[in-house]
Amino acid sequence: MSAVGATARARERAAPFAVERVRRDFPVLQQTVHGKPLVYLDNAATSQKPQSVIDSLARYYSEYNANIHRGIHRLSEEATRAYEHARSRVRGFINAAEDREIVFVRGTTEAINLVAHSFGRAFVKPRDEIVITAMEHHSNIVPWQLLGEQTGARLRVVPIDDEGQLMIDEIEPMLTGKTRLIAVTHVSNALGTVNPIPRITQMARRRGIPVLVDGAQAVPHMRVDVRGLDCDFYAFSGHKMFGPTGVGILYARSPWLERMPPYQGGGSMISLVTLEKTHYAPPPYKFEAGTPDIGGGIALGAAIDYLASIDFDAAAAHEQDLLSYGAERLTSIEGVRLVGRPRERAGVLSFVIDGVHPHDIGTILDREGVAIRAGHHCAMPIMQRYGVPATARASVAFYNTREDMDALVRGVLKVREVFG
Repeated sequence: MSAVGATARARERAAPFAVERVRRDFPVLQQTVHGKPLVYLDNAATSQKPQSVIDSLARYYSEYNANIHRGIHRLSEEATRAYEHARSRVRGFINAAEDREIVFVRGTTEAINLVAHSFGRAFVKPRDEIVITAMEHHSNIVPWQLLGEQTGARLRVVPIDDEGQLMIDEIEPMLTGKTRLIAVTHVSNALGTVNPIPRITQMARRRGIPVLVDGAQAVPHMRVDVRGLDCDFYAFSGHKMFGPTGVGILYARSPWLERMPPYQGGGSMISLVTLEKTHYAPPPYKFEAGTPDIGGGIALGAAIDYLASIDFDAAAAHEQDLLSYGAERLTSIEGVRLVGRPRERAGVLSFVIDGVHPHDIGTILDREGVAIRAGHHCAMPIMQRYGVPATARASVAFYNTREDMDALVRGVLKVREVFG
């Protein structure tokens, strides 16, 4: 079945999405920019927050602000309960087996760095290999390059085709006795490509190779089941899924967390410290040194509660309709070209306009009230692959509308008018 056909059938199955009701939950969307209603299409960089998440953060600081896991007073106990409840909410959200498989971090970048440092220190040796892909965000490239410099390991890179799809058949021949890890994005932040993670993990499982998945761009747009994906590590950020900045999650299978050494040392990650030796706390606390972003963790739980309150399947079908509609309208404009046309796409439309730098596109669109991202999107290898310095990227969330896409198109027509 074609992706277009599958998307159409999904729209038929799903109930109509109540987008106007949902939009009222997001106070930022009610404002004007340069005298025009805000059209926010920069969701791949960060999503907006519903009032319930904002209220959760404010409630923590105004009612029970205290450090966790250490106090015997009421505020500390209440904060600890709320924080650990959020951990349980995350576990259920991604269908992990146990709460201890959920490690709180600052975001996707720190989660990947944690694995690179901890797993890498324990299991990666000279002449070993890490397999990544040509569509990775810098945060799933640079940590592995650093690991290679430190250990003598090397990277092997799975290429992408002209449509922006992973050349999946190239992966298995790369896997050898030297392969220690596969690190792959679930959804490309620059192209929107949805990668076939179960197929990749099946290849890896046959050889006993662990798989890390960068899920930052997936969790806002689709249901994620880490056990169904059969991955060993899954990393994502709160701020891209309608939660606060400064908090994220590393999911890791329990056996790996047991075997991996701590990432950082300090308070909370210990069971006993003497001047001669330290005994570490069990996972996940072994990887959570110091005072975390307590309010952020609690508010991440509130974001998951919010997502549970909406019809997620209808929201996903609504987003697919926006992407199809936007792609059709943009490509009808002379001189506009989409970068990447994957069969399965989530969240993102990247495009260029002949003779116009993406930064100029972004500037003119901003004056029209339309917020997009212009640049290399921390994915410079993709830009090099397509021979462009940057792209303009419009990225949707379920609170966007067809009218938002129409405003984007009017803005692009304005760019064409200004630049002739």
